[in-house]
Amino acid sequence: MTLNGSDVLASVALVRAAFGDVPDDGWDRPAGTLSWSCWETMEHMADDLFAYAGQIAAADAPQETYLPFAWRALREGGPNSTIFVEHNAGTLGLLRALDACGAMLAAVVDVAPPARRGWHPDGLSDPEGFAAMGVLEVLVHAWDVAETVERPWDPPAELCRQVLDRLFTDLPEGAAPWPTLLWATGRGELPGHAVRASWRWDGRPLAERV
Repeated sequence: MTLNGSDVLASVALVRAAFGDVPDDGWDRPAGTLSWSCWETMEHMADDLFAYAGQIAAADAPQETYLPFAWRALREGGPNSTIFVEHNAGTLGLLRALDACGAMLAAVVDVAPPARRGWHPDGLSDPEGFAAMGVLEVLVHAWDVAETVERPWDPPAELCRQVLDRLFTDLPEGAAPWPTLLWATGRGELPGHAVRASWRWDGRPLAERV
């Protein structure tokens, strides 16, 4: 099954449903084991969606680097981003910004020609690949946030399976898709497999991998 814009929108909708009642002052603690706050992690999610949309939006999409959007950190150790959200906008403003960036990626994924390729450090990718990367960023970073803000987070198995099938190879067999996605991104153990100390995905179209 091909990932598309509706999958990006679905992943963001899950976040809005899960975190919509987080108090405005509930975002400043570290997100799980990350050095970023929950607020910064949510901004990072929005920034990834925005950046991925940019990589395949132009007819002459970049093939060797990211688009030259200004990109910086607001503090030492914070995430480098283009997208920042005003803190006084609170939870609603933060989630609206995430929603908007998700809608940008979804729209570009669905209108870009399938043959279009855009640069990513993990492989020159197509619209479906950027959809998969966007969904992955949302699912795993929401997990980083969820324990801190004390909200449940258990995304649909089929959505996780689609991401795994597109971005990862040589995965352990037999485990459920969500625990496997957490393991694949260095966030958990699987039976017989310790937490991964390092990991990468492969964004290249399946037919173009050697």
